[in-house]
Amino acid sequence: MSSAIAVIDFETTGMSPAQGARATEVAIVLLEHGRVVDRYQSLMQTGAWVSPFITDLTGITNEMLRTAPPAADVMREAARFVGSAPMVAHNASFDSKFWQAELALAGQAAPHAFACTVLLSRRIYPQAPSHSLGNLARYLQLPDTGRAHRALADAEMAAALLARMQQDLSTRHALPWPQHELLMQLQRCTKARMPAWLAEQAAQRSLTAG
Repeated sequence: MSSAIAVIDFETTGMSPAQGARATEVAIVLLEHGRVVDRYQSLMQTGAWVSPFITDLTGITNEMLRTAPPAADVMREAARFVGSAPMVAHNASFDSKFWQAELALAGQAAPHAFACTVLLSRRIYPQAPSHSLGNLARYLQLPDTGRAHRALADAEMAAALLARMQQDLSTRHALPWPQHELLMQLQRCTKARMPAWLAEQAAQRSLTAG
């Protein structure tokens, strides 16, 4: 069974599909045991207008989107690329809504479970001065991946952050390489319960190894 995790990032016209916002760009990085094995990226044409504020933020213009492939085609390709891999995003409550909304408009199901690197970083690096993606990358001295607020650069950075968190969990706490299911458990764990939970996971590993 594949251990791939799909790390996704959207650029959009606004904050929420429920308020009429649409995606303008999607990027997905496939990560296996902390290593990037594949990437997917595309602009997407929905007909939605991009405001000057969003263009200033992302560099994505209405002119660029006029020649982009239709959103439904992009989302079907993205779904094929992800397959059954579980998903991760930085602030997953944002990206998961667009993943579900855009796939629904393309007539596709979106059964994927999402882990969130914001929630995970708050558990693993509570001392970090900020849990925004750029600030975490600087705090952990992760490699620069390019312009922020472009989907592929942000997905690459989130993937690097995820790999670092997996590595730190494994080496600092004597855990097996953390797969998606363990990450989902961890992000639901309270800060107060974290030390006991980590000790339980390490003990289980010791019993399994024995």
